[in-house]
Amino acid sequence: MKLSEIKAILPTLANVEFQLENGDFVPEHFHITEVGTVTKHFIDCGGKVRHEKVVNFQLWNANDFEHRLKPGKLLNIINLSEEKLGIEDDEIEVEYQNTTIGKYDLEFNGKTFVLKNKTTACLAQDSCGIPAEKQKVRLSELSSSPTCCTPDSGCC
Repeated sequence: MKLSEIKAILPTLANVEFQLENGDFVPEHFHITEVGTVTKHFIDCGGKVRHEKVVNFQLWNANDFEHRLKPGKLLNIINLSEEKLGIEDDEIEVEYQNTTIGKYDLEFNGKTFVLKNKTTACLAQDSCGIPAEKQKVRLSELSSSPTCCTPDSGCC
């Protein structure tokens, strides 16, 4: 989800709710402690130099059980971040500590913002020697041709 998308959704909501992909909700007393831009400049295993840039939201649970972040307040935080930091309309990445600090993509399901699990991947599969994934085939589904031996054919 891009920053412009969350900005368009927030005015339509009564509450801001974040939910993990497994269905668990981020406690409703969360804080957004950071909004910023994270850039990554790296080289992949094939030698290609790459750049990535995301808008980062950091969610944090405090012992402030009466805290509720309203949509208007989050929109104000985003607008201030754009003004003061020059944040652009990039994809949003959310940091949230569950068992460890995780990084999540963000989607909206019509009611809540969903923290989607991120995965790793080889970015240079064509040049780093990763074999293509083999198709799984059941031997029972292979058709036998007349020249093949079958268990009951007596050829063996």
